[in-house]
Amino acid sequence: MLNESSPSDVSVTPIPQLREAWQRLRENEPGLRARDLAERLGVSEGELVASHCGEGVTLLQGPWPELIRALPALGKVVVLTRNDSCVHEKNGTFANIEIGGTMGVVLDEAIDLRLFLTHWKHGFAVVDESRGRSLRSLQFFDGDGRAVHKIYRTEESDQAAWSALVSLYRAAVQSPLLELRTVANPLPQLLWDDAVEIDTLRAGWRALRDPHDFFALLKKLRVTRTQALRLVGSEFARKVGNNAIRIVLESAAASGLPIMVFVGSPGVVQIHTGPVHNIKAMGPWLNVLDNDFNLHLREDHIVESWVVQKPTPEGPVTSLELYDAHGTQIVQLFGKRKPGIPELEAWRALAVGLPDVEATHA
Repeated sequence: MLNESSPSDVSVTPIPQLREAWQRLRENEPGLRARDLAERLGVSEGELVASHCGEGVTLLQGPWPELIRALPALGKVVVLTRNDSCVHEKNGTFANIEIGGTMGVVLDEAIDLRLFLTHWKHGFAVVDESRGRSLRSLQFFDGDGRAVHKIYRTEESDQAAWSALVSLYRAAVQSPLLELRTVANPLPQLLWDDAVEIDTLRAGWRALRDPHDFFALLKKLRVTRTQALRLVGSEFARKVGNNAIRIVLESAAASGLPIMVFVGSPGVVQIHTGPVHNIKAMGPWLNVLDNDFNLHLREDHIVESWVVQKPTPEGPVTSLELYDAHGTQIVQLFGKRKPGIPELEAWRALAVGLPDVEATHA
């Protein structure tokens, strides 16, 4: 549990007490996942996992780039990246890994990741025995105990390679205590709207040549994403109804339009590229339930939806972007594209045709 009076926040919940509370809650509500269990117990998910070191949990140590480069040996796995409102799962293999410093990419056709390794602070190998099955995973957490990425073993994984990797990166000291540190917001809102140089924002936006340069523009001008979208004007950003994501997914499923779906944690952006097929709403969750790609989105967390265009030498690149009540990006969608190739006209027509937020309330 975070102790805000200390610059180096350390778990203050006694480990036996935390384990007992976890077991009792899990028995009473067996459907709860680790993230929900941790929230109910008032600790981070990382703390909850660490508390079981020696009981199905093995603390791992880096260097993380070396561990990541060893992942292709595992064969087919399931990778999972999530934020507070959206879960992104892909089946595939690790390949084409490039890491330089604290940044990296995985560029396999199925597993497509952008890695920000400053947020990979804690790692564990987890064996979860529940509901009559044994689920094995590698789980990585930020300094504040927030999950940044998980890798699950499948029946098609190389079991021996998995065991060897866990043994190789097993930490010498298996401590159930997780030292937590506050993680700074990478893009804090430092200015009121009327202090933003809007002409400079628009000029910088107009001068973009690569969508990847967008974050640098925001950081330079000290504005958040939603602040920039609100201020830049209709040339580049248009607010649409929060049913836009359902319209897009259902339209793409009906037409076979290939799309790109980006979901990020602080340490990973995970990408699906291709068609989507089985779209299903269940309670507050809007889901994509395909063989090799699952998406689980809390529609009730969507506060703002924007159609955004950024210039490139090949023409504009159009995205649908969803944000929660804190201005945190939930998910971002594009049409399938490669650098240097214009975006699909069918995707642009779908995104541009989404009704304005005012029209959805008429």
